[in-house]
Amino acid sequence: MNLLAGKKALIFGVANDYSLAWGMAQVLKQNGASVALSYLNEAIKKRVDPLAETLGADFTFEMDVSEDSHFERLPSVVQKHWDNFDILVHSLAFAEREDLSRDFMATSRAGFIKACDISAYSLVGLCNVLAPLMNVNSSVLTMTYHGSQKVIPNYNVMGVAKAALEASVRYLAVDLGRQKTRINAISAGPIKTLAASGISGFKDKLHAAKEKAPLGENVTKDEVARTALYLASDLSLGVTGQVLYVDAGLSILGI
Repeated sequence: MNLLAGKKALIFGVANDYSLAWGMAQVLKQNGASVALSYLNEAIKKRVDPLAETLGADFTFEMDVSEDSHFERLPSVVQKHWDNFDILVHSLAFAEREDLSRDFMATSRAGFIKACDISAYSLVGLCNVLAPLMNVNSSVLTMTYHGSQKVIPNYNVMGVAKAALEASVRYLAVDLGRQKTRINAISAGPIKTLAASGISGFKDKLHAAKEKAPLGENVTKDEVARTALYLASDLSLGVTGQVLYVDAGLSILGI
């Protein structure tokens, strides 16, 4: 059954074939959606274009969420290919490496602003410029992590940025709800990705998660992608403003 037949999905955040965004792109496409992938710059384009060709994506496009001009031109870029669309996947986050390896209180002002800008404001900005192109019963998805709620060693300013992201989801749910668009976040457990490699001691966290999680396993990229499929499809029409945990139960533990 093609749950997404006739739907179109804009996917932000594919960096390589280890990306959670790539896993989601594959599952959405397999379930009938047309997809388009963003890339940050020419260097990332060289990685994304071959993946897009393999996937059969409709198009790729440049999007640097730190540039106001990219937001301004984005609707016209999309409309060159699609009149409208149904699914927005936001899988974008960034923090300076040094801010993930020292005490949180030593976070630089510039590092704090940049982490919150790219990891949280980008979702707000994308919703603002793209909402007019979204069909009734559209779905917006973003990615978060439990470090937004509890202190995770070396997650630091990214935890603050993810907390801002989750609060943004709730406020955006009210705004977007007026046009029957829903928005939700997936809080994934530790998964080996390019972004995760920047967190000091990540391998230890991955091992500890497997040892402690109620299901006794680390969550997989495919499990996250299938949750994205649920949220992107009409199966989740009554769900908005929520954070859904896909972490093998790790977040329920009081340790």
